[in-house]
Amino acid sequence: MQVTLLGVGSSAGTPAVGCRCDTCTSTDTRNKRTRCSSMVTLDDGRVILIDTSPDLRQQALREKMNRVDAVLYTHTHADHLHGIDDLRAFCQVNRCQIPLYSYPEAISHIQEKFGYTLRDPIPQYWDLPVLAANIVEGPFEAAGQMVIPIPIMHGKIRIYAYRIGNFVYMTDVSEIPESSYALLQGVDVLLIDCLREKPHPTHVCLEQTLGLIERIGAKRNVLIHMTHELEYHALQPRLPANVVVGYDGLQLHF
Repeated sequence: MQVTLLGVGSSAGTPAVGCRCDTCTSTDTRNKRTRCSSMVTLDDGRVILIDTSPDLRQQALREKMNRVDAVLYTHTHADHLHGIDDLRAFCQVNRCQIPLYSYPEAISHIQEKFGYTLRDPIPQYWDLPVLAANIVEGPFEAAGQMVIPIPIMHGKIRIYAYRIGNFVYMTDVSEIPESSYALLQGVDVLLIDCLREKPHPTHVCLEQTLGLIERIGAKRNVLIHMTHELEYHALQPRLPANVVVGYDGLQLHF
């Protein structure tokens, strides 16, 4: 399995509009962050996409993506959902309907705001996305792979992290319920939210992220969903040996 970090930025992206800080003016590509999403490529070539950021088209062109076989939505805030229309290209190229998976409230939101994308039966013309919405509240199969949704808190709302094998993707987390830690046992690779240095009401900050990493105990940990307040070269030397600062285009093989 290969995981490609399509974007590791927060909702504003980096550089942030109108900002002249060291991160935003950096020429290092590791400081240029599109909105948060990742791509899981399976051994048979099938692709599971986690969230559809508003930068999906840009990310797809950069990574030469040519297929999406399933989409897992962590939640439906704009920076994780509003690239949904760009799934149209993958439907057109592969002449296939793409299934979407998430918790009940998220699927209801997609049905309400993006109902035009949910099309069944499959149409004759591919002028719009052709998607199918699926509510999941326990382990399920996507693109032939078993996926475990892990309930986490994002401020006051319950959203999902996802586990595929011994890989976990956890963005926009402020707290992990005690009951969810059992689903995190034996994790080898963890992609985890790390918004900024200072505490935030709906995201973990750096200190809190490192605390969660220590408790979960994954062998490899990658920080994602970062604001421009975290500069790559200033942050990396401060981290434990098993933690790296994620960046757009980073590929993990395992």
